[in-house]
Amino acid sequence: QVHIVESGGGLVEAGGSLTLSCAASGFTFSSYAMSWFRQAPGKAREFVALVGSTGQITRYADSVKDRFIISRDNAKNTVNLQMNNLNSEDTAIYYCKRETGNIWGRGTQVTVSS
Repeated sequence: QVHIVESGGGLVEAGGSLTLSCAASGFTFSSYAMSWFRQAPGKAREFVALVGSTGQITRYADSVKDRFIISRDNAKNTVNLQMNNLNSEDTAIYYCKRETGNIWGRGTQVTVSS
């Protein structure tokens, strides 16, 4: 059974950093691109970052480019999202997604206090 579980969310002050983790199981992790999305209150879910199956290819939304870093460890079946210089607009529920098959985790809340 496919499972995706996010962790690492919490409350952080503006300008601070936080690292989210996504643990996957039930499929051949190294065969799939993985991504992070987020949804702020009252807004649509939006793309944040993507990492290719080998980790060599990454893509970022303009709003997080140069502040966030996505990475993966295929030996541990995990995807991380390092978030730096956070601001109030980064407050959202962050979701991990397997790109093929529309498989989502339940999300982890990130709140940035100003």
